[in-house]
Amino acid sequence: MVALFGAVITFITALTLISTDQSKSARLSIFLPAAIFSIGFIQSRSKFCLAYGLAGTFNLGKLGQVSKVGSLQDRKADRKTAVLILLKSLALAAVITVVFYALPL
Repeated sequence: MVALFGAVITFITALTLISTDQSKSARLSIFLPAAIFSIGFIQSRSKFCLAYGLAGTFNLGKLGQVSKVGSLQDRKADRKTAVLILLKSLALAAVITVVFYALPL
């Protein structure tokens, strides 16, 4: 759902920037909605929640029933995975931004 929301916001932002004849540097503002899309997309593909990974928690039961990861080693591994997801997401958002910025529109 986050990826879909981010994609819609990215598309609306892009259309608005193009249709209102903004300066080329204004196209850089596409980064934030592209980051929202990217985080949702990479999390979905990884089947891993960034927020839970950073917090050292998990939810395998009922919705809203959050538990702490017991092992310090597992928490470290989860945080490492979460940071990698964040870095991949920011890299994807940067690529989307550069492509949009470079478009001859």
